[in-house]
Amino acid sequence: MSEAIFNLDASVRADLGKGASRRLRREDKLPGIIYGGEEAPVSITLEHNKVIQAADFEAFYSHVLTLNVDGKAVEVLVKDMQRHPFKPKITHIDFQRVIAGQELHTNVPLHFVNEEQSAAVKAGGIAEHHVTDIEVTCLPKDLPEFIEVDMAKVEMGQTLHLSDLTLPAGVSSVELAKNDEAHDLAVVTVKPAPKAAAEEDGEEEATEE
Repeated sequence: MSEAIFNLDASVRADLGKGASRRLRREDKLPGIIYGGEEAPVSITLEHNKVIQAADFEAFYSHVLTLNVDGKAVEVLVKDMQRHPFKPKITHIDFQRVIAGQELHTNVPLHFVNEEQSAAVKAGGIAEHHVTDIEVTCLPKDLPEFIEVDMAKVEMGQTLHLSDLTLPAGVSSVELAKNDEAHDLAVVTVKPAPKAAAEEDGEEEATEE
């Protein structure tokens, strides 16, 4: 994967306000902000095309990025992104500073693997994904780009919860850390296909008769 996704050039922006932001967008620039840590928030400008190209990749949202702000490297995470309601445009982006040795909270996407190898899915089951990412805490060096959910041995009617996932070393689930069963969220369920369920009901009725 190209390093251009994780390294972006930016410049400090002194001209603030809605009018200034509109002018920047007309010039194909993207207004943004960096906040967090012990330093004050900094308003920045980026090249819109560079950001929107990087934003097409899932890893852009869960990877520690490097912003070269007027020549100074700043490590950040994407925390919020505002898009135009109907144009393929990003209108504003928020970054949070990443401090080495300091735990961070962020969302990491889930990759559901081995669904095609699942006996339940082969038998006509449908994998219903309840969540597509989970909130985790970890040090920046331990942040994974994604977390795999292995579907190979999931049985028909079975639900995998957060506690069933294998998290990488150094990574913890924010919800599970609350030590409450109510926060052991459902991740995926393999359900019988509607037609299969109807056939099963019909067979049961025939048996009873």
